[in-house]
Formats: sequence, C-alpha cells, structure tokens
Amino acid sequence: MSHESDRARSPFASLPNPPYYAVIFSNQRTSGDDGYGAMAARMVELAAEQPGFLGVESVRDAQGFGITVSYWASEEAIAAWRRDAEHLEAQRGGRERWYEHFELRVARVERARGFSA
Repeated sequence: MSHESDRARSPFASLPNPPYYAVIFSNQRTSGDDGYGAMAARMVELAAEQPGFLGVESVRDAQGFGITVSYWASEEAIAAWRRDAEHLEAQRGGRERWYEHFELRVARVERARGFSA
C-alpha cells in the first residue's frame, strides 16, 4: 500500500507549514438523519474544490456531539467559502433541522507539530 493511499484514509489532514487558518465548528445534532449524511459528505467534497482549502478533520460521538475543523490558507478563502451558494443552503438546513446548537470559531494557526508511531 502506498503512502499516498494511507494519507487519503487518515483522519488527519495533511497540512502545510503554518501560518494558516482553522475554522472550528462544534455542534450538537438533532435526532435522525433527515438528509444530513448526504449533505455533510457533499460539503466536504465542495469545500475541497474551493481555492485556499487545505484539509478537514471531523469527529462525532454517540450522543451526536461533533467537531469539524477545516483548514484554510487565508481569511479571504474562508469568506469566499462562507458565501458559496450551496454552502449557504446547507447552513440554512443546519439551523432549521440538523443542529440543536452549534458554535463556530476561526483561529490563525501559528505553530503545529505532530507525532506518528
């Protein structure tokens, strides 16, 4: 198996050296899917097509609490993603049916390091 295919299946985003930006989306899901799974997959696919998108990491627990961190090259790239028409529609769906609560935070990453055994 190649290193590239390992990376494609890794839950860790492969990122450049800082600085870059992290958009941290913490959320509590409503019960039931109601189209959420397809929308979430489409948003990751669409985000990956955007200029300045660097990667994404996402987790969700059994109680429906999740955190998704998307990484971006610039604040301008984040602003453009926020205005994307299909993303705007997903945001409406989130407020109307998919989330009980969410918090969105944007941070500039100045330092990063990791470990892999």
